[in-house]
Amino acid sequence: MAEVEDQERKSSEEFTDDSEEEESEEEPKLKYERLSNGVTEILQKDAASCMTVHDKFLALGTHFGKVFLLDVQGNVTQKFEISSVKINQVSLDESGENVGICSEDGKVQVFGLYTREGFHENFDCPIKVVALHPQFSKSNYKQFVTGGSKLLLYERNWLNRWKTSVLHEGEGTISNIQWRTNLIAWANNVGVKIYDISTKQRITNVLRDDVSLRPDMYPCSLCWKDNQTLIVGWGKSIKMCAVKERNPTELRDLPSRYVEIVSAFETEFFISGLAPLADQLVTLYFVKENAKQLEEEEEFRARPRLDIIQPLAESCEEISSDALSVRNFTDNECRDYRLEHAEGESLFYIISPKDIVVAKERDQDDHIDWLLDKKKYEEALMAAEISFKNIKRHDVQKIGMAYINHLVEKGDYDTAARKCQKVLGKNMELWENEVYRFKTIGQLKAISQYLPRGDLRLRPAIYEMILHEFLKTDYEGFATLIREWPGELYNNMAVVQAVGDQLKKDPTHRTLLTTLAELYTYDQRYDRALEIYLRLRHKDVYQLIHKHNLFASIEDKIVLLMDFDKEKAVDMLLDNEDKISTDRVVEELRDRPELLHVYLHKLFKRDHHKGQRYHERQIGLYAEYDRPNLLPFLRDSTHCPLEKALEICQERNFVEETVFLLSRMGNCRRALQMIMEELGDVDKAIDFAKEQDDSELWEDLISYSIDKPPFITGLLNNIGTHVDPILLIHRIKEGMEIPNLRDSLVKILQDYNLQILLREGCKKILVADSLSLLQKMHRTQMRGVRVDDENICEACHGTILPSDMAQPFSVVVFNCRHMFHKECLPSSGTIPAVQFCNICSAKKRGPGSGILDMKK
Repeated sequence: MAEVEDQERKSSEEFTDDSEEEESEEEPKLKYERLSNGVTEILQKDAASCMTVHDKFLALGTHFGKVFLLDVQGNVTQKFEISSVKINQVSLDESGENVGICSEDGKVQVFGLYTREGFHENFDCPIKVVALHPQFSKSNYKQFVTGGSKLLLYERNWLNRWKTSVLHEGEGTISNIQWRTNLIAWANNVGVKIYDISTKQRITNVLRDDVSLRPDMYPCSLCWKDNQTLIVGWGKSIKMCAVKERNPTELRDLPSRYVEIVSAFETEFFISGLAPLADQLVTLYFVKENAKQLEEEEEFRARPRLDIIQPLAESCEEISSDALSVRNFTDNECRDYRLEHAEGESLFYIISPKDIVVAKERDQDDHIDWLLDKKKYEEALMAAEISFKNIKRHDVQKIGMAYINHLVEKGDYDTAARKCQKVLGKNMELWENEVYRFKTIGQLKAISQYLPRGDLRLRPAIYEMILHEFLKTDYEGFATLIREWPGELYNNMAVVQAVGDQLKKDPTHRTLLTTLAELYTYDQRYDRALEIYLRLRHKDVYQLIHKHNLFASIEDKIVLLMDFDKEKAVDMLLDNEDKISTDRVVEELRDRPELLHVYLHKLFKRDHHKGQRYHERQIGLYAEYDRPNLLPFLRDSTHCPLEKALEICQERNFVEETVFLLSRMGNCRRALQMIMEELGDVDKAIDFAKEQDDSELWEDLISYSIDKPPFITGLLNNIGTHVDPILLIHRIKEGMEIPNLRDSLVKILQDYNLQILLREGCKKILVADSLSLLQKMHRTQMRGVRVDDENICEACHGTILPSDMAQPFSVVVFNCRHMFHKECLPSSGTIPAVQFCNICSAKKRGPGSGILDMKK
């Protein structure tokens, strides 16, 4: 709309107050361009007096009586020589096909832009304003109004003649008219009126507030926000007037509509123009300030201001404010400025005699420009990413690069490196450039963790350069990169060589050795890696062996593995017996019996039979290193030589183990004797006797305990369920003092009573169950038995029922459900009173007996 695209990108400071822009951190809502091209040439020779905006073009009136039709870039498309004096108003209908023009010398012309037919009239007084009906192009609405000393309505009648009507007069010069649908609003020296052309009624009169201002110097500004809301600005006062329908019950002689002022407030400066912006308001202010710097006290004209305000009921809230540097602003008065806007577009035209400035809402590109100017790069990048489809002048990657440059300049290298991942994306050339830049500033470490390492990769030399940098300055960081980076990113041999050179200076450095082992692993030199891991006793040694099946390499390193971690080593060896045999392990551990014991113990726990050939050796190992597990081993092993075990246990005076072995070898009396004599534990002696369940052992135990009161107490407390306690009681000597004798005797009697009660309870349960089952059997046998054609005689195997049911017949059915013809059973003369089934009785007496009975 203004100049070329690069000029459009100029800062709004060209038109706005520089000092205010620098102080404000708030983003402006509008951007400004100067309407140039043909307009520039026109205003060099002439001056703008008025302008009207249409969606398709602009109509500009000048002080020299000319009207120019312009495109939206300011190029002249048509020119009309109307008068030799100032054009006061140009009006267009909604279609843009008809134009109305009035001038200071009283000329009024209304014609079609394409037909030039219309109304041409000269009045004897200046005509300040003309307004066409919005639908003037339609035949039913050939109407327009003019305003000078009177408000005249012109209508074309059916004879194609213009009929004139005076709508209002007598209140001074009419300075502004705005026509919306059927409502005409105009302003004169007294106030603002609204006329409803459909009902031919005037519906309101809004008086102006400050009557001290000259109407010709501070004219009224009018604009329609919508079809029912008129905005009035006059002097420093703004009123928003809502046109409403009156309740039919209140009509009487009143107009059908009325006006309600919904908002009224004062402003700081004089109003030169108004325009709606959604629910906000764009206001053009004429500013006069006192020239304090000058010696004489006078007022000077400051830059006009374009503000966006939010109207409230009795005040307003300022949203944005811009001071405009229009040409010759020091020579202009309030009446010299006008504000026009395009319906349906957020375009606002500030017209002054020597300049026309276009204000429009800032788009996403402008928003990004402002963020970049304020060095808010992160917000600019985010805005560009969100609106990448809508931005035209910016590139996401370029903004990202500017952000990275800004972070580097600030010294925030970590954030800059992190942003590279997002900004540089798949552009390998940019990646390499950034890496070299970070190298130049000594910050390779910062960018190392963000380098591409997936399908897209840089040249190996880039990764090697970073690894060498870390190897010189940071061993831990070097080790981290080796672990995180795939081995394919760099030349492994070159890095191994570099690590080797570094180890010559520090041959015992653990981190370097561990990293070298990892590099050997990447290079599939597992034996070298294993050697280092074992030397360092590194926890990953077992994972390395499993992962790469290095069992053949560790056959001679079993002791080292066991020394490092016995549990893990033994588990690994036992899990892989097919790769390293038990015999091989035992052979390797022959000089380390403590390790051999750990291995054989776990082997025995897994399978009692696998290491049976080593059980004899294990007896000594358990006795030496793990006595608590010796007895469980002796109990579970079936391949252990008892004599050898007994010999070892007796040598070491292991009483419990010796007792177990003696009992297992059948020498229970000797075992019991050891418990009583060496352990002196009556409870263990009683448990042993219970376990063996031998009357002779009980006799030995009683004989040994008879002169030992504590033993007698223990026996009395536990013997009741195994041996008749009378045998023990009769053998107690008179006068012997036995601790807790009374309690022991009470316990014996209680145990006896408990046994009696248990027996009686069992007897009752048995009798009740027997009776219940007998009753159930009786009920079952008493039930009727169904006899039909499907049943057969168990003797002759014929159908049990005769074919002729009218003939008498006899059938015998037993409780076992076997059926016989009566004549098929043995006769009562042979076997008197037969009351049993031949089939079932034969089963009881043996095979063939039933047949023999039948023959008899």
